[in-house]
Amino acid sequence: MDELLAEFISETQETLEALSGEIVAWETDPTDRERLDAIFRFFHTVKGSCGFLNLPRFEKISHAAEDVLSEIRAGNRIPDPETVSAVLAIMDRIGELAEAVAAGTSLSHKNDELLIDALLNIPTTLDNATVKAAGSDTVADPDARRSTPAMRSIRLPLSLIDQLMNGVSDMVLARNELSRKLRERFPDPELESAFERLSTCVADMRDSISKTRMQRIDRLFVAIPRLVRDLGRELDKKIELTLDGGDVEMDREMVEMIVDPLTHIVRNSIDHGIESPAERIAAGKPEAGQLRVTARQSGNQIVIDIIDDGRGIDTDKLVAGAISANLISKDKAAALTEAARLDLIFAAGLSTASQITSISGRGVGMDVVRSNIERIGGVIALDNKRGQGLAITLRVPLTLTIIPGLIIRAGEQHFAIPRATVVEILHDNNQTLSIDDVGGARIATIRNIRHSMIDLEDVLGVERIADGKKRTIIVIRSSSGVPFALGVQAVDNHEELVIRPASPLVMASGFYAGMTLPDNGQPMLLLDASGLAGAAMLPTDNSETETLDRAGQPEAEAPVELVSALMFTERSGEERLIRLSLVERVEDIEPEHFGRSGDQWFVHIDGKILPVLHGLDVTDTASVTTLRLRDNSRELCYPVANITDIVQVPPLPDIACRSGVIAGVTVIDGRQYELIDPFALFASAPEGVIGTRPVRCLLADGDDPWMQEILAPLIRQAGYDVVMSDDGSAEAADIVLCFAQSTAAEGIVDRPIVRLRNMASPLGPDDQSIYRYDRDALIAAIESAKSAPSPRTERAA
Repeated sequence: MDELLAEFISETQETLEALSGEIVAWETDPTDRERLDAIFRFFHTVKGSCGFLNLPRFEKISHAAEDVLSEIRAGNRIPDPETVSAVLAIMDRIGELAEAVAAGTSLSHKNDELLIDALLNIPTTLDNATVKAAGSDTVADPDARRSTPAMRSIRLPLSLIDQLMNGVSDMVLARNELSRKLRERFPDPELESAFERLSTCVADMRDSISKTRMQRIDRLFVAIPRLVRDLGRELDKKIELTLDGGDVEMDREMVEMIVDPLTHIVRNSIDHGIESPAERIAAGKPEAGQLRVTARQSGNQIVIDIIDDGRGIDTDKLVAGAISANLISKDKAAALTEAARLDLIFAAGLSTASQITSISGRGVGMDVVRSNIERIGGVIALDNKRGQGLAITLRVPLTLTIIPGLIIRAGEQHFAIPRATVVEILHDNNQTLSIDDVGGARIATIRNIRHSMIDLEDVLGVERIADGKKRTIIVIRSSSGVPFALGVQAVDNHEELVIRPASPLVMASGFYAGMTLPDNGQPMLLLDASGLAGAAMLPTDNSETETLDRAGQPEAEAPVELVSALMFTERSGEERLIRLSLVERVEDIEPEHFGRSGDQWFVHIDGKILPVLHGLDVTDTASVTTLRLRDNSRELCYPVANITDIVQVPPLPDIACRSGVIAGVTVIDGRQYELIDPFALFASAPEGVIGTRPVRCLLADGDDPWMQEILAPLIRQAGYDVVMSDDGSAEAADIVLCFAQSTAAEGIVDRPIVRLRNMASPLGPDDQSIYRYDRDALIAAIESAKSAPSPRTERAA
């Protein structure tokens, strides 16, 4: 019985979440019989289950709602706003009762009767003509509902899903550690190939189990129609709501963490942004305000846009409020740019509301919203058009389980920091940087912009190592929105990090956001940018970050040397840069030009075979975008997903972290891009298939169907040209292939010959022919014949 009760409570709460928006939609279109039937079925199901589970209060109030909805279905009542409000109140009470039963607590009976009376005593009688007219338009199509297949699903406890995800995270860590140990040892191609297969399986399993944690983002959206309806009625505003992107999925923890910020933004849009109908008409706008909430996935981020066509943000009023609240001085306010003025909306304690209401006006809001968004590794951006509206964009990670991070060193200890919080990275000998001690505080001036600066060793209380090497300065974006400079010993690497909670004692320090295990296998703490700024008591006011007067500089800065680089996206999703001077051309190549020989991919183009860097699957693509790279004597083919831009970058990366063909990381407009190392790139390319012309194989028995249909495609796939015996170019062939008993190759003495037999076993001890279905032996024979020292040496295999 306890299991049945728990199942009933869980299903009731889930259905309530989905139905609150359905009722609001039904109110706007009372003729939608299908929605009305769904709402009626909910109350009917609750009433039926309550009798079996002995829940009389559930049964009583759901029975009253069922009666009213039954009268509406029969056409005897009108679903006017008062009736809809009463039905919503009944649903709220059912939700409160469900929570009370789940928690084992009691809930007062005093409001039950009031809710039922309010629902039953609303006069909504219709005349017969109206009933017939409405009934003729509201007949539902039963076949349409039957045509929708039911989704098969099972219910699992969240603890089990978390346990599965933790297990997969451990597998990722073990894979990273194994990868590191393989790199430290002598390379073994067979072992590396097996590891790559294992790594792919682990990645696929991680992705599959990650999907079990995913929830459709429409869970965020279900409460918005009700919120908009209630606030619109309370403020006497007409609002047309549009929701889009509810099918986008994100981690359920992220859904839970973003509910409150999104709700607050929507409330602000209705209260502060959208005007009253009279104000909108006077401004030449439609009477009903437009509010649009959309969601989409962009890479490993979820982007949520909240857009209204209201009055926007009056930055003059915002600055005046900041001055009156002593958040900024008049002199500093006068020097603020428009972007800085707009950013004051995130100042704590600042409100532009003319009076305090139950909705807003207490100065607690957008600062908390940004803090909550950035705490989970997201960012918030504003696009303000005064008098026309405001667009707020939230960018949050798809999941908190695995995030990109930088590995930094301080006092010979390693720490991790989320890459999303890093604005810029440079060394302390950079000409655009100067560090000064002012009034006991350190100030880092980067390109004439002043930042408060702290050293990580000083904050954490670890010994600073004086190794004589240049230190690294990282510009960090804290939750307050004001960047600060963080001095560290070095930035060692960047990688995907599996994040785990740290112990309560460690988390209580306020410096850390969790722990992780990078591929070196050593536990590492994840730094919290906000905690570091708070511990160092850094300013959170934008007025503390000033632009220096260039006239105060002793001399103009020398220009920084820049080189052109091609920005592109790998087929695996990474954003990278490569020097433009190495790129001979960018072209799209059809998949049939690609082939594979062993573990090496190649492409046959322009009469020659070029090696293809890293393997790829081209079977399901119309064309492959490739970079043709050249180092004067050699040429390579580099498949990519797409070309993004051509940019100017420093000749050296901001972070030197050599790994494979990656030279380091360069920061452009606050984003990190991996820079390709051309030396390592060409050094990693195989030499065997690079040539000006592919090897030509003559099929001496070219009229044989097996030679034409089976052998010829195999040889072409291996990267060789095929010439038939009756082809006019037979004389230009390099190698001859024929059957062991064939006479077609008689007379050929100037080229090596590979002979094929039909039987699996040799015909005798001197038989050097090979079985025609032994692929490896056949390719090896062609390779051996190709490299034979004398062209007259016959190679029998």
